[in-house]
Amino acid sequence: MKIQIHDSWRQPLLKEFNTPYFDSLIRFVKQEYAAHACYPPGKDIFAAFDRCTFENVKVVIIGQDPYHGPRQANGLCFSVSDGIPHPPSLINIFKEIETDLGKPYPQSGNLERWADQGVLLLNATLTVRAHMAGSHQKQGWELFTDAVIRTLSNEREGLIFLLWGGFAKKKSKLIDASKHQILQTGHPSPLSANRGYWFGNKHFSKANEILKKQRKNIIDW
Repeated sequence: MKIQIHDSWRQPLLKEFNTPYFDSLIRFVKQEYAAHACYPPGKDIFAAFDRCTFENVKVVIIGQDPYHGPRQANGLCFSVSDGIPHPPSLINIFKEIETDLGKPYPQSGNLERWADQGVLLLNATLTVRAHMAGSHQKQGWELFTDAVIRTLSNEREGLIFLLWGGFAKKKSKLIDASKHQILQTGHPSPLSANRGYWFGNKHFSKANEILKKQRKNIIDW
């Protein structure tokens, strides 16, 4: 099956596209989208890759599942489309940026502006059935996105991986820490943030300091 993904990712991920698990995954996704309301829209399933090309990746943020409410998910982890109310985790992300960088709280929760600067906003599972969190887990997406992380680790150097929460922290085993920077903290969800595991992590200023040392353009968070 031909996958609609930016050309820059085709060669690095070619082996994955040709595996039996990926064929099975795509069949499952097609059946789900035909029979149920699913998110994000089909054209946005690979939006994280389309907005951030393989060569342009500077920072990787790993989420777990797309939002499962109407019109929320846009293919980028933690992001919502323009005009959509900000989910709790995104609110806490923006609050941390406010205190870390002194930037005003933004009106839009659309993180395409980050992706365009080289932030890969990667959910471990790229699709979900409406109102059923985790419904597309363990169908092959995790194998694919683990391969994405491993490929970036192997073929790129000097990337910054922001691992938020227990689920994302487990991905550290896929990353060569001698070649890349790994920053870890609690998840921005209220459950974690309100217990002191998120606020004050300063990941946004820390990532920019690393980029400065690498003589790369910083991210306008």
